[in-house]
Amino acid sequence: MRNYFLTACLLFSGYVVFAQAGHIMQGVGAVNMSMGGAATAQPLSIEGALHWNPATLSDFDGKILSISVGGFFSSPELSSSIAAGSLGPGSPAISGVTEDDRGTSIMPAISFVWGKKDSKHTFGVSAFGISGFGVTFPEETNLPFNGDGTQNQNWDPNNSNPINYPQSFGGFGHIESDYMLLQIGLAYAFQITNNLSIGIQPTFNYSALELAPNPVSTPDFPPPFGTGKGYPVTEKASAIGFGGQVGLFYDSGILKLGASYKSKQYFGEFDFKQNYVDGSEAPNAQFTMNYPAIYSVGMGLSGNKIDFALDFRYVDYENTEGFQESGWQIADSGPSAGFPTGAVNGFGWKSMTILSIGLQYKVTEKFPVRVGYTHSSNPIDDELAFFSIPATAVIENAAQFGMGYTINNKMELNAVYHYGFRGDGVSGNLLNPQLITPNNPLGKVPGSSVSYDMSTSMIQLNFVYKFGLGSSKTSEPTK
Repeated sequence: MRNYFLTACLLFSGYVVFAQAGHIMQGVGAVNMSMGGAATAQPLSIEGALHWNPATLSDFDGKILSISVGGFFSSPELSSSIAAGSLGPGSPAISGVTEDDRGTSIMPAISFVWGKKDSKHTFGVSAFGISGFGVTFPEETNLPFNGDGTQNQNWDPNNSNPINYPQSFGGFGHIESDYMLLQIGLAYAFQITNNLSIGIQPTFNYSALELAPNPVSTPDFPPPFGTGKGYPVTEKASAIGFGGQVGLFYDSGILKLGASYKSKQYFGEFDFKQNYVDGSEAPNAQFTMNYPAIYSVGMGLSGNKIDFALDFRYVDYENTEGFQESGWQIADSGPSAGFPTGAVNGFGWKSMTILSIGLQYKVTEKFPVRVGYTHSSNPIDDELAFFSIPATAVIENAAQFGMGYTINNKMELNAVYHYGFRGDGVSGNLLNPQLITPNNPLGKVPGSSVSYDMSTSMIQLNFVYKFGLGSSKTSEPTK
């Protein structure tokens, strides 16, 4: 069984997962997602237990296998504008909107837990897609000039998105990003007393990132500083990381309390191989992007038919490499020392909070229904909106509805539908490193704007198989 599990982990590593709270998945698996991600003190599924608090594994007996697979769809919209006169005297104000055309992405999760009924020791192993982002914004085709430099008589300045202009016209052209993080965890829980458990979980991570264009790379500036090839496009690069999680869980039968700390996940560098948009080779670029530490506390209440869960999390982006840095890189040596290189330092995200609430009602013992709500603060500052175009992490409110069905004492099915609401999004200025002054350290373009928002939807299915008499205390009152 464990050999099959590792094989499945390798197969799942090719899929992409897209995050809801910042670049973090608010939940894992159909059951945990349907509860809004709340599981720190209410282990209704082994996925939620393994992801949010390994101490809660003490609530499960026997050998339990859980597999979830779903389809995720996001619809970001990218808008920008520049003031009248930006393209020369007499030129009109220009604005436009570009819709993402990425399509549906796959969300996998697989986990396995084992422990004897009368033992104080419980073990678990998991492979989850826990983080990701991705956008595909096509290059603008409604341009003020034709390819030969003549004026385009059919150009509509009110439906022309400047940020997606070709790089030769001063825009970014086709914008695409693709990031995923697969986490493999090995968990152990020890039941100290009948009510109190502790848990520990070392974690091993694989991440992959692809960017077009690559904002962390120094562009080839126009003459006299370069040849004007612009920002390069990367091939997919990967990095390996590691970290861990510890947790506490108190279970009185009715009232449950939990707390966990998931450490920062430390990664090696992405080493990007790159080409310019004309196909010529560009120098390699390096970038490190760790995964933030997460602090979670939770409460659960359980009765004969109702299970309630409430979690609060703090995500420490402000102390995470790749996210804490912001602004433009400044050359510290050579003929350009003291001047911006055109590469960005990082996203510049704020630390954020996540509130997850879930309720399960057992219509019958075999048929539970679940509802969940998740609220996340926005980690992106408006004035730094420009730097996060590849990662439009702006979902603040999401709702989930799910249900389950127990086929027999060994098998059950679960399903969830998720919707992330389109909110106010983020809005700031277009930025240009050539406009940096002591009074304008970000290089804000006067009279310009850039903004984005998004909504998300997802359907996920889950299959659980219990070898022997695998169970959860929440679903069966005695261990």
